[in-house]
Amino acid sequence: MTRFTVNNQPVEYRMDPRTPLLWALRDASNLTGTKYGCGTGDCGACAVDVDGGLRLACQETIGALEGTFVTTIEGLSKDRGHPVQQALLATNVVQCGYCIPGIVMAASVLLRSNRNPSEDDIKGAIPNICRCGIYPRLIGAITEAGRSARGDAALPQEPEPQVETPAVE
Repeated sequence: MTRFTVNNQPVEYRMDPRTPLLWALRDASNLTGTKYGCGTGDCGACAVDVDGGLRLACQETIGALEGTFVTTIEGLSKDRGHPVQQALLATNVVQCGYCIPGIVMAASVLLRSNRNPSEDDIKGAIPNICRCGIYPRLIGAITEAGRSARGDAALPQEPEPQVETPAVE
């Protein structure tokens, strides 16, 4: 049995200790925000926070995580209120969304240690592959999230949908 904390809840997995964290989260804990992308640690879709550092859940065994604290996208914020989530929504960065949980986790780990990252800092901290090609907008959104986290600026609100009313003659 392997014991550690996931999203502030103690868990005990009765699985082979060699089981990748990704499958324990998805199959045993029903935390499906952590995505399977490549299985080789190259794409970042399975990124989670382990004791404050970025880890790829497809490459970590549950046995190696005994006693640690794991945070998944579900545990980052119940209401999508984390500055990174707010910035991605406010700036319309998200396209298909498959890679977004891993990107949000990578950016949140970055901003915890560096709330004023440079473009190079952001590029170095976000190892994720996004097939939609959101990278230029992503850098701007993470910069905005850093400003918000520092209290320098509020994130823009999502625009209200405009409803046209037909002219009546």
